[in-house]
Amino acid sequence: MSDQLNVLGTPLRPCSENPLTGWTRNGCCETDEQDHGLHTVCAVMTEEFLAFSSAAGNDLSTPRPDHGFPGLAEGDQWCLCAERWEEARINGFAPLVVLEATNQRTLQVVALGHLQAHAATEVL
Repeated sequence: MSDQLNVLGTPLRPCSENPLTGWTRNGCCETDEQDHGLHTVCAVMTEEFLAFSSAAGNDLSTPRPDHGFPGLAEGDQWCLCAERWEEARINGFAPLVVLEATNQRTLQVVALGHLQAHAATEVL
């Protein structure tokens, strides 16, 4: 468990260990001053979001073994950039969010009400 808090103000829970996610690749959507993309939204991937992300220039489906990236599929949980999630929401492609595993720093970019409207139950 992380010492950072989630958007509900409680301790940040893990997002995914398979595939291993997070800015620090520890399974949690933790962040630090080096994380300029703010990889803080624990999202449940959908085919629609993955296609949207690819069209926007960030292919999350294709494995990249040289970077230790397995490629994502529908149902995988992953720490997304807060701005990309918000862009997807505005365009109607936002994946569901695991609130307990979404870092409270996300609230610098996304309103809590939007996250709550897309809340999922934890799949882990």
